[in-house]
Amino acid sequence: MLNLDTTYEDLMAQKLAGVDNSLDKREGTSMIFNATAANSVETVQMLMTLKHFIDLVFADTAPREYLIRRAAERGLKPRPATFAKRKGLFNMDIPIGSRFSLDELNYEVIERISFGQFILQCETAGNVGNLFSGQLIPIDYINGLQTAFLTDVLIPGDDEESTEAFRKRYFDSFDSQAFGGNRADYKEKVGSLPGVGGVRVYRAWNGGGTVKLVIINSLYEKPTQTLVDDVQEAVDPLDQTGEGIGTAPIDHEVTVFGVNESVVHVATDITYQTGWDWAAIENTARTVVTDYFRELAAEWAHSDDDNAGLVVRISQIETRLLGVAGVLDIKDTRLNGAQSNLIVARENIPKLGDMSG
Repeated sequence: MLNLDTTYEDLMAQKLAGVDNSLDKREGTSMIFNATAANSVETVQMLMTLKHFIDLVFADTAPREYLIRRAAERGLKPRPATFAKRKGLFNMDIPIGSRFSLDELNYEVIERISFGQFILQCETAGNVGNLFSGQLIPIDYINGLQTAFLTDVLIPGDDEESTEAFRKRYFDSFDSQAFGGNRADYKEKVGSLPGVGGVRVYRAWNGGGTVKLVIINSLYEKPTQTLVDDVQEAVDPLDQTGEGIGTAPIDHEVTVFGVNESVVHVATDITYQTGWDWAAIENTARTVVTDYFRELAAEWAHSDDDNAGLVVRISQIETRLLGVAGVLDIKDTRLNGAQSNLIVARENIPKLGDMSG
């Protein structure tokens, strides 16, 4: 019996087994073998083509093009790349629409914050707009301009949603139906806003009809007030709260907050390899622990339990520090002075404070 995974060898064995042994079935010398082999090759090619076609139409195996077509049946499409919004510092007020360059990227001034402070939007979509800071060069002459610097990331730019992230979101859509302001609806709509990496939803936090949203940015960091304000405006503008002006249903009074940070001080006793000390590894050690905390923040963003708090584990910190060049052994790790794992409040993510070894 044939199936889509039948191989050439299996097919030949099946066919030759049906030929009387009194006939010549030797490989390469018999007409029976040669004729059977040619037919088997064509059959296997046909089976491979059929298997490929089947893989195209099922979401778990479909490549990006066909996954997009499949997901469109549920009203889903990949989240597009977005443009980073950054803070610019100048010695003067400059015209809205002014353009500046930093290395290979260009930025346009789109909004005034205060005297000499403006919001600039990267003209190139994606995460690349978040990466570089420094002195800006005006593309057109601006009279009186003496200093121009690109500083904080106000709203992170995101790359286009990856195929595997989109595939997961497609399958997740079967587990919880987004409808009319339910939890899934808030998570889907708020999570798709530029710069948002995740959201937790709390009902009746301040009385009946009130909804509390706690967001994290797409870099898995505490969001700026600019991002919080943008999300508030999109979901339920404060000047018309509960009116259904934004994406929130009418009578839902929504308040948006940014995730808070719990500062974690890390102290540990490290045995160094010959020629190494804390000064030699400090930067790398801080990067390793910061990366671990970012993984926890991503876990916060994607958790299905909005009431779950994160746990900073000593074992994870020690394991990662043991991989740092120059570290021979490690013991007695303390988090905020205690030799125990640290439970972080449900609306908080960890942020590395002081660190010593």
